[in-house]
Amino acid sequence: MPELQRLRPDHVPALLTFEQENRAYFAASVPDRGDAYFADFAARIDALLAEQASGICHFHLLVDPDGAVLGRFNLVDVENGSADLGFRVAEKATRRGLATATVLHLCTLAATEYGLTTLRAAAALDNTASRTVLTRAGFVPTEEEVQLGGRPGLGYVRGLSSGPADGAR
Repeated sequence: MPELQRLRPDHVPALLTFEQENRAYFAASVPDRGDAYFADFAARIDALLAEQASGICHFHLLVDPDGAVLGRFNLVDVENGSADLGFRVAEKATRRGLATATVLHLCTLAATEYGLTTLRAAAALDNTASRTVLTRAGFVPTEEEVQLGGRPGLGYVRGLSSGPADGAR
């Protein structure tokens, strides 16, 4: 069974593999990170770990029992009890309910471990999979129109309670 783990330095090799193996798949639904993203990947992750240590972000990986990364689930721009949720799941891990279950689990962590009361998210209008995950995880559209890599999108929000979220694992 996959496990949600907080990002650690020893995740770097598996995370790089995840990003490289899924680059074309991700680019079909979210803006491509570009070649520069991969040029000094370890330093980039070190910077993220520093942000995490400061408490302004919480980065998580969904890891299978063999140590392969199946997804990234991030809470960024933590401030005043709220944060922005972002996630991406490996192509091989789609259509199994993992994204929805993990977002629900992260909502519980956000409330109980990080003291958050609200999560925001956004998804491109043509990214049906992400919009479905957000809706199934209790996010509601805000009617806020956003641009994601030049593509029209929609903002979402979800209030959190300190109790377990429905469907959390």
